[in-house]
Amino acid sequence: MNVSNASLRDVQAVILCGGQGTRIRAVAEDRPKPMIEIGNRPILWHIMKYYSGFGVRRFVLALGHQGDKIVDYFANYRLRHHDLTMSTRDSSARLFHDEGDGGIEDWEVTMVHTGDATMTGGRIKRVAKHLSGDTFFATYGDGVSTVDLHKLLAFHREHGRVATLTGVHQPTTFGIVDADDGGEVAAFREKPTLTGYINGGFFVFDRKILETIEGDASVLEEAPFRTLIKQRQLRMYRHDGFWHCMDHYKDYATLNGIWSRGNAPWKNW
Repeated sequence: MNVSNASLRDVQAVILCGGQGTRIRAVAEDRPKPMIEIGNRPILWHIMKYYSGFGVRRFVLALGHQGDKIVDYFANYRLRHHDLTMSTRDSSARLFHDEGDGGIEDWEVTMVHTGDATMTGGRIKRVAKHLSGDTFFATYGDGVSTVDLHKLLAFHREHGRVATLTGVHQPTTFGIVDADDGGEVAAFREKPTLTGYINGGFFVFDRKILETIEGDASVLEEAPFRTLIKQRQLRMYRHDGFWHCMDHYKDYATLNGIWSRGNAPWKNW
């Protein structure tokens, strides 16, 4: 099954933006986690740019902790990122100096205040009234990857189940020592990528998933997923390429280092 950019234009992407970033307070003290920057743009922007590279343009942001910072960012988006001329006598009179429309993202961004303490499943439930199709993407607001969204959606449609999660390999921050029973070291692997799969987000859901979510206290990865597994309605799409989340300060430094070197794997624009 082939999926084109045009067919993704009206598929919405829900991004969970309610995390408090407790493990990365050194950077996120004054902002919600999705607003932590890679380069000079929030990681949320990087995620949205990546999705839009596949044709996705309709986003639903499930806001929580300091969600007003995200609202302010998009409310003033053009002012922040484009040259303009304005009058001090009338601040509403603005002339933006854009080269055609090439520098302006064609995004529809719905921002939903889903509560500071609401869990991941509860946030999905709360944005339901803003979902217009039978199938939608969903992801966390703190991870970038090179998962092929065309292939991910095609995989979901082919197996016909309610939910698809993307399995990724977790990069480790520790070196792995291979030694025999006597302790003789045969090899040392510096920070290898682990062979097993973890949940990397980058979901595709059918609306039926809403039936498995009870309320605000529902953690998506717990009761809803257990129900789907019992019903044989959850499949995993294997992604063996790049994936990295911003969970700790070290992740912040790593992702910014990759970006500054100009070889960010997730930059598809």
